[in-house]
Amino acid sequence: MTPFYWESAHGNFGDDLNLWLWDFLLPGLREVHPEVLLVGVGTVLNGKLLPPAGKKLVIGSGFGYGTLPDTTSADWDIRCVRGPATAKALGIDPAFGIVDPAVMVAEMPEFQGVAKTGQPIFIPHWESTIGGIWPDVAKAAGLGYVDPCGEAKAVIRAIAGASLVVAESMHAAIIADAFRVPWVAVSTSASINRFKWSDWTETVGTTYDPLSVPISSRSEAIGKGARFWGTDYTRSPDAPSDATVTRPDPEGDAKRLGSASRRLAKLALAAPAILALRRAKTAPTQLSEAAVLTARKDRFRAVLAEIRRDYF
Repeated sequence: MTPFYWESAHGNFGDDLNLWLWDFLLPGLREVHPEVLLVGVGTVLNGKLLPPAGKKLVIGSGFGYGTLPDTTSADWDIRCVRGPATAKALGIDPAFGIVDPAVMVAEMPEFQGVAKTGQPIFIPHWESTIGGIWPDVAKAAGLGYVDPCGEAKAVIRAIAGASLVVAESMHAAIIADAFRVPWVAVSTSASINRFKWSDWTETVGTTYDPLSVPISSRSEAIGKGARFWGTDYTRSPDAPSDATVTRPDPEGDAKRLGSASRRLAKLALAAPAILALRRAKTAPTQLSEAAVLTARKDRFRAVLAEIRRDYF
């Protein structure tokens, strides 16, 4: 059995944990049924991501991007999905929407007794790291910065040791909740997927109502096709490749300064993002009720027990 995961060219800890989580949850899985693809953590129920042929065992995956694959054939064995919204999209009983498997990371022995740093941290969505200056923005806002593209186990330890997680990354919130660390959801972009967040939050009795945080830099805005300091970087499909050349450049002066001055100028332009993260640091937090989370984990364990019986 081979775990499937979506591999970002930049790295994404929420997807990367598939590389080792399933060896803990289903020891020996790699030695049984080599023809079976285990479809686990991630928003990967997407017809363009998964191979059309071959047996697939779905354990906790979510829908949210692209189009659904045809899961009606005998090649698909769906034991559970991330939440009721994914179950509804698949046309199966909402009871199959149990929880995101990433919550089980908190059960792993290597993450027990992680030292508490007492520090609040910020973890953006991986797409926000491209062109963004979030390490400097987070520092200015009084938050530690954790790169979602970093090594997965290091990111998880940082979450487990934090006093608060300000999360644009959904899996940052999921893992914070699993380690009983209060979290606040934020969003820098309209492209953040509300469907997948709500799919998970419904399973643990929380809600997705993110605080809006402005984009941190012109480069990030260009990458996201968004606005920054009144300039719209959305480009129409038929726009010439140099369409942004004549537009106002809010960082133009910064580019002509020395490195230290340029950094200060960029931080000045990022002031709205800094202020928004400061507000997020003191905003009301969320944390699922322990009994609700425990019940979801117990249901997930029951699914794993059935899989062991049927496949091992």
